[in-house]
Parts: sequence; structure tokens; C-alpha cells
Amino acid sequence: MPRLIASFSNETVKRIRALRDRKARRKEGLFLAEGLRILAEARDMGHLPEIIAFSGKDGVLPLAAEIIAATEAAGGDVIETSPDILSKMSGKDNPQAILGAYRQPDVSLAAIDRTASPLWIVAQALRDPGNIGTILRTGDATGVGGLILLDDSADPFSVEAVRASMGAIFTQAVATARWEEFLPWLRSGPGQLVGTSLNTNQDYLEAVYERPCFLLIGNESQGLPAAYETECDLIVKMPMLGRADSLNAAVAAAVMAYQVRASWRNR
Repeated sequence: MPRLIASFSNETVKRIRALRDRKARRKEGLFLAEGLRILAEARDMGHLPEIIAFSGKDGVLPLAAEIIAATEAAGGDVIETSPDILSKMSGKDNPQAILGAYRQPDVSLAAIDRTASPLWIVAQALRDPGNIGTILRTGDATGVGGLILLDDSADPFSVEAVRASMGAIFTQAVATARWEEFLPWLRSGPGQLVGTSLNTNQDYLEAVYERPCFLLIGNESQGLPAAYETECDLIVKMPMLGRADSLNAAVAAAVMAYQVRASWRNR
């Protein structure tokens, strides 16, 4: 049976609330996911939370009851509480009726199976967790193997990134590395590194993309460093036909991923 929590000062409430902070996530090795859709996606991919909290105020949907029962059967900590306390845990005024604390996966390059897909997204120093989550969602939609985050990027396990991923945090492999680690790893096997930049005449629609392809997306405001462009096997440009000089990083990743896939249809 779920244990009832009715106090804001409960230690588990404090522990879950603390997972909104990156340092706490690193210390605990846990991250938060909110909402029945994301928790169901996680369950379908074989992931159950170590802690699950829900409000039974308006009843519990059958799917939520299934996930709660599976978590309890797996030895997870199941908590029933009030909407107000759930709001404190989530940090939102209008929280979802259910949330879970999940174990973070291994994010080393060594854990990446580069044969899992012919297409990967690599992003350098992304600052916006919403962009990271959106890229993960795009990766899921386009059959990407996962996302490799380079240098000082926002945390892919932040509440904002997980929410924006719409469950893709559980379907996509995620790795974090410095550029100095990534490049030798990439060159240790087959892989075409494709960068996006305005410093080229190669149109992205006319380029030849090899398998496996690693799409390199630059920082939201600065783009790719010149030294990174130099190491690319191919640099392509998405023409800017208006006054804007660049696309949002997540949009650029989506355009490129679909174009690479489209170019392979007749090859």
C-alpha cells in the first residue's frame, strides 16, 4: 500500500523537491519526471521510478494505477499525498497528478552503442534545457540513436529538459563529454561528422550524407567554434532567406535530421 504523506516538512518531500537542483541530482543520481504520459513512456521502455508520488484527490486513472502497482512490485517507494504537497515537490503551482524520481543512466561515451542507429545528434554547449529536451524529442521522431552533449551544456535531466522531451529522455541515449574526449571516440570508428554553419557554400539539400552520420549543432548564440568546424568532414548551410541570421538550435537539428533521412531514401 502507498504510504501517506501529509506534512510539507517530510524528508522525502524535501528530497524530491531538491532534485530540481543540478547538484542534488548529481549527488542522488536521480532525476524528476512529471505527468502520466512521460511516466507511461518510461514504463513502456522498461524504466520504473525509484520513488513515485501521486495525488488521489480526484481518483487515480487506470494507467496511473498500473504504473503505481508496478513500481510498488519492483520495490519502489510509493507515496500518496495532497495536491499542495505535490506542488511543493514539483515546484509548479498546477502540478501534474503524478511524478517519479528515476535513476540517471550512464552518460559516458563508453555507454553509447554507435551501431544502434546510422544517425546521431551532437550538440555543443547548449544553454537552454528546453532546446535539449526538444532535440531529444526530435531524435525520437527521426530515429536518431541519441544525443551527445559537448562541453558546458545544460543538464538533460533537469525538470525543464525532461518535460520538453515528452518522454524521449527514456527512448534516446544521452552522453556528455568534452570535445577533447569526443573527437578521438568518434574517429575510433566509422562516422561522418557534419557541422552546420554559414561559413560554407555547401547547401544542406545538395550534400551527400554518409552512414553513420553525426550531426554537430552549435551553441544557440555563438554557433560552432572555428576549431570544431575544421574537424568536420562536411559543413553545410541552411540558407537564411529573411532577416534572421540563424535558426534556433533545436529547429536546426530537426531540419537537418529529416534532411539526412530524406537523402538516404533512394540510396
